[in-house]
Amino acid sequence: MVRRGKKYRALTASYDVKALYTVDDAVNILKKAQFKFDQTVELHFNLGVDPKHSDQMVRGSVALPHGTGRKIRILAFCKENVVQSVLDAGADFAGGADLVQKISDGWLDFDAVVATPDMMAVLGKVAKVLGPRGLMPSPKAGTVSPNLAQVIKELKAGKIQYRVDKGANVHAPVGKLSFTAEQLRENILSVVDSVKKNKPQTSKGIYIKSLTLAATMTPSVRLDLAITR
Repeated sequence: MVRRGKKYRALTASYDVKALYTVDDAVNILKKAQFKFDQTVELHFNLGVDPKHSDQMVRGSVALPHGTGRKIRILAFCKENVVQSVLDAGADFAGGADLVQKISDGWLDFDAVVATPDMMAVLGKVAKVLGPRGLMPSPKAGTVSPNLAQVIKELKAGKIQYRVDKGANVHAPVGKLSFTAEQLRENILSVVDSVKKNKPQTSKGIYIKSLTLAATMTPSVRLDLAITR
């Protein structure tokens, strides 16, 4: 059994963990947690889909109105003749086969991966490394494009990607605890709206079964599903 710290236990005791809260009330509960660093706030969905079936996969991207509050390191796969222009556009790393080999050797010091369409065959060699980590570029997520400069700009500004995991859960960062309640609410509603729009046509019954909000060092607060309707 995991033993929680005093601050965690005190926060848990300050609200009804079984109750459902509005977004603003949930944010205010989390803001009671005082730590020495600015915690990331995450939204957690449990969906009524079966990820074992390819036609029930939920994957997408959304531009958060107020960004994520964190700097991300972007790796771009492109032809040698455009490497410098991609770096000038804001990519932290850019290249081709040389970076594939580096990843194969264990390098993963990046937060997002983008690629031009003509590099996807090369990337196939590390799909088993990037895929499980949610880093494999895809057209649906908007990370495969001939215009990498625009994609990089959007990611740096706060565009996030999400995908359902094996347990039918989606986890998405929605900002920092230092954000105002209004900023967090607008980011949260943007993610909820995106996940709703990506509901598979083959999904039957209740789509969003539960929704919780938590920060890095806090317990989860259950959200009222009224915001999903």
